[in-house]
Amino acid sequence: MADRILTAGTVITMDGDVPRAQAVAVSGDTIVAVGSVDDCLAALPDAELVDTGVAVLAPGFVEPHGHPLISGVATQAPARSIAPWDASTWADVQKIFGDAIATTDPGTPLWFAGYDALLHGHPAPKAEELDGIFGDRVTVITDNSGHGVYFNSALIKRYGWDTNPPADPVASHYGRNADGTLNGQGFELPVVTAVTGPLMAQMGDALLSGAHYYAVMSRGGYTSTSDMTYDPKFAAGYEALAAAPSCPLRVSMWEMSITDTYCDTATFAAGESWLTKAGVKLWTDGSPWVGNIAISFPYLDSEATRIAGIDPATAGGAQSMNYTRAQLDEILDHAAPKGWQMAFHANGDLALDLALDAYEDALNRNSLAGTDHRWRLEHCGAGTRAHFDRAARLGVHVSLAPFQYYYWGELLDGAMFDHEHGARWAAFADAVASGACVSLHNDGSVSPPTPVVNIATAVTRRTRKGTVHGPDQAISLDQAWRAQTIDAARTLHREHLVGSIAPGKLADFVELTADPWTVDPAELIDRVRVTGTWLGGRRVDLDEFLGAVGGVDNAEHAHLAERTAKGCC
Repeated sequence: MADRILTAGTVITMDGDVPRAQAVAVSGDTIVAVGSVDDCLAALPDAELVDTGVAVLAPGFVEPHGHPLISGVATQAPARSIAPWDASTWADVQKIFGDAIATTDPGTPLWFAGYDALLHGHPAPKAEELDGIFGDRVTVITDNSGHGVYFNSALIKRYGWDTNPPADPVASHYGRNADGTLNGQGFELPVVTAVTGPLMAQMGDALLSGAHYYAVMSRGGYTSTSDMTYDPKFAAGYEALAAAPSCPLRVSMWEMSITDTYCDTATFAAGESWLTKAGVKLWTDGSPWVGNIAISFPYLDSEATRIAGIDPATAGGAQSMNYTRAQLDEILDHAAPKGWQMAFHANGDLALDLALDAYEDALNRNSLAGTDHRWRLEHCGAGTRAHFDRAARLGVHVSLAPFQYYYWGELLDGAMFDHEHGARWAAFADAVASGACVSLHNDGSVSPPTPVVNIATAVTRRTRKGTVHGPDQAISLDQAWRAQTIDAARTLHREHLVGSIAPGKLADFVELTADPWTVDPAELIDRVRVTGTWLGGRRVDLDEFLGAVGGVDNAEHAHLAERTAKGCC
């Protein structure tokens, strides 16, 4: 590409040396200069001057905790979304059911993704209820949390489970009737895999579904993301997407510690700027929405928890830990000497205690204390100032999940937990004040990839319904924007490439309709819209990208569907 100088109404750089600019000089895929048009012409005197016509050009948003490929396979067509942001009520869900029945071939299995008992206000369906809706159509519904699956009698018969019900796999279980037959429910990953895997392998173009989720992320303004459940069998799919013209995302990968290869190095033909393996991921506890996070305080006995099947007598607590301390130590001592960046999913306060204890001892044992290791804590919903202070002292990065508060805030404060714990869920201010490096994430497809919503939530503490809980945990716009750009890039070890607009970095930008610093914080979501993204100095053309991926032979990527079922978080 010819040298270009791009101008906009304003250029927000997130670079302390030149926080605002008029123009950006780009040579090839790299930023050469930032400042006035004259500054840029001095650096590239023969460059073409291009007026982008946009109000704001800013660094592309960075998603530090995502699942782009498996989110596409699990949620894009032929699957239909019934997630709460697409279907707010159970009545809305039923309308989607009816449309699917009416518009698809009767022999085609039906797949619905994103059911949430708490937000839909409807108990988890069983086969008897689904039979009344779908009859003999094979139907599966996956829980938005990834920890549950619901299916009808037609699926049970298709698998031969009506005459030979499967045993419960380790650490998971099927719902059963009094006589031991299946009732159409299943919980935790091994059962979710057993139910969904065979259908995934038969439905649709897995690579194209992944590409469509890339496009969804791009429309939200993301230019860099991560795969926090990477499996080496996804490599060919990622290579194919990176090779497609106008690919909209760069991807950093954390391999699951449950694989046999989690400490093996990985190289990619696309090159390190597009694809890189960065670390190892594991889960210290589960999901708040199904009652299996490790917390020291109880769930409430409320209408919401009763509908969701969360029993305060058994939910939460130390029994929700997924690992013993000895198991964590073994994984850490295997990965740390090889230089991998560790990332621990931890929602509950007890899970955070366990993770920080294991981190501190492992850092000391492996002579990493005081180094720039950037080990990570993910979600941290019940995190306290003491947790964040300890993380900062250890050099541990903290990635928070604003979507948990934005979508579930009213339930967290008073329906799921008491006010003391629920109102301060996702304690942005405490995390930032600790001095830890803080990032924000969407954890797609657990929430829509909407970084502007993340930022607005952290700044206003306003939920989707407009209520405010724990206002003392709000942070400034600058702090929140950094957490979705340069600080998120730092967590990915990518700040030398992305996260700010500065000479020497990749020319990855997002176009915005308004300057966020001139907008009332309460209006950020409505007024600050994404109109496009740029990667490597070229404006992303999603039609070109999707068209190219649609022309790829799916045969070599068909395995992605089955692997997705086994890799869902």
